[in-house]
Amino acid sequence: MERGWLHGEGFFLCLILHLLHQGRGGTFPINCSGFDQHGVNPAAFQAVFDRKAFRPVTNFSVPTHVNISFTLSAILEVDARLQLMTSFLWLNMVWYNPFIRWNPEECGGIKKLSIATENLWLPDIFIEEFMDMDQTPPGLMAYVNSDGHIKYSKPMRMVSICKLDIFYFPFDEQNCTLTFSSFIYTVENMVLGMEQDVQEISKTSQNVVWSKGEWVLQGIHQRMKMTTVGTNEYNQIVFYVAIRRRPTLYVINLLVPSSFLVAIDALSFYLPAESENRAPFKITLLLGYNVFLLMMNDLLPISGTPLISVYFALCLSLMVVSLLETIFITYLLHLAATQPPPLPRWLHSLLLHCTSPRKCCPVVAPQRGNSGQDLGPAHLPGTKEPVELVGKGPGPREAELSGCPGSASTQPEDEAQKQHLVSLWVQCSHMMDSLLFRLYLLFLATSITTVIVLWNT
Repeated sequence: MERGWLHGEGFFLCLILHLLHQGRGGTFPINCSGFDQHGVNPAAFQAVFDRKAFRPVTNFSVPTHVNISFTLSAILEVDARLQLMTSFLWLNMVWYNPFIRWNPEECGGIKKLSIATENLWLPDIFIEEFMDMDQTPPGLMAYVNSDGHIKYSKPMRMVSICKLDIFYFPFDEQNCTLTFSSFIYTVENMVLGMEQDVQEISKTSQNVVWSKGEWVLQGIHQRMKMTTVGTNEYNQIVFYVAIRRRPTLYVINLLVPSSFLVAIDALSFYLPAESENRAPFKITLLLGYNVFLLMMNDLLPISGTPLISVYFALCLSLMVVSLLETIFITYLLHLAATQPPPLPRWLHSLLLHCTSPRKCCPVVAPQRGNSGQDLGPAHLPGTKEPVELVGKGPGPREAELSGCPGSASTQPEDEAQKQHLVSLWVQCSHMMDSLLFRLYLLFLATSITTVIVLWNT
């Protein structure tokens, strides 16, 4: 008895499963007979349109699978001050509606229809980084397949927040994120998936994107993640959009003029130290560089401290140091031409013997018999005459008339000692000028090399 009852129960269970299978695969809720003769009958879809306020599922415990993809067609602007990226993309969404299926054989071979989105249920997919109002144009259409799959594509002009790192400007690369998620439906109601592979999305966007602007699309990457808000858990898809700035404009307008001005400032060291045009020339370069920075300030990022600002500040500092060095050497030459003090022994040893010992003059004062053979300032290039530097002393005839017969014999020795001291200070000035110029070139080369290495990392 029990055995027969179990046998009957199994029979009814198989019958119910068979009917469900037949109802799922063989029956279609939309009666579309006559579509090929009278077009699409709106009354056939009225029952589906009336259910647009509800999620289209036969069992609310089963989540709706929504597959998304997008095509990035333009990068319009990247605002470093506001940390915003303005772009244009096409968002594609595909999901399944079990109430909008029909048999193409009974409907004149129609396998796809376009239906106004205002008559359909749409998933509430949004982008978390979106910082503007949704400007999607109204009256868009969605494609509905005969098997119940709906594909909805909409254009979006998107202003999204992006964490920008402008330290390497203008050779910077940015990585902006686009996080797609549902605003209402949790993972129990909606599950997000990929309509296309991320490599295909990246390749299509690179082929379509308007790449003649300032930014170039390098690639798009993707990962799935779950986020928890309170007790609710939401499914998310995060896309990483890697973009790179075109540096040509900034190299031509910023780096090249700055490098030219610094190079001219370095070449100005070859002007004679005694020349009266050396200091005014450096002052003119310094003023021109400040005017250049003021004019090019609009091209620099407002927020943050990019490496190029450090480079400009370094070039400006080097030009100021160069001017100070010229002022210092001019002061030493003026000191040697008016009233030269005794040259310190350590300075003589450090600057003359250590740098160029073969060209140095001895510190010991000249002897009486060979005072005329000492190197005087008249033999140095660019120096003034000894008479102009130390002044004329009283001659032997004048010394006798003044009542000092002994001073006539010591006057040539004093004159030779003063000339020798003047020549030491002039040589010291030239040696210091050469040494400081070498230090200037060394620091300039080191600084520029460091900046270039940082830009390339």
